[in-house]
Amino acid sequence: QVQLVESGGGLVQAGDSLRLSCTASGRTFSSYVMGWFRQAPGKEREFVAAISWRGRSTYYADSVKGRFTISRDNAKNTVYLRMSSLKPEDTAVYYCAADSLLGSVSTEKSDYDYWGQGTQVSVSS
Repeated sequence: QVQLVESGGGLVQAGDSLRLSCTASGRTFSSYVMGWFRQAPGKEREFVAAISWRGRSTYYADSVKGRFTISRDNAKNTVYLRMSSLKPEDTAVYYCAADSLLGSVSTEKSDYDYWGQGTQVSVSS
């Protein structure tokens, strides 16, 4: 069993930056592919970014490419999402997710088997 706890969300203005953190329990964090997803009110949960278990491969949604950076520190069982140049359309609940089975980086939420409780990010114009 893996538990994921997100932190770092908040209310910011357009153009500001935030860093989200997600800390995992368990001793096998370093073998998991990790991802960030987000869900805005009335919309489907969508892929934001993902990182391979060693951190050598990263993937981003086109909407955040160049503004967001995903990284991980396996010694701390933590994955990060650095968000810069935030826009009002980035407003959503952001979820951390872990894929303990697939092994390769996926952008599909159905491939992730553990999820955090989410952290709210609100960007005002």
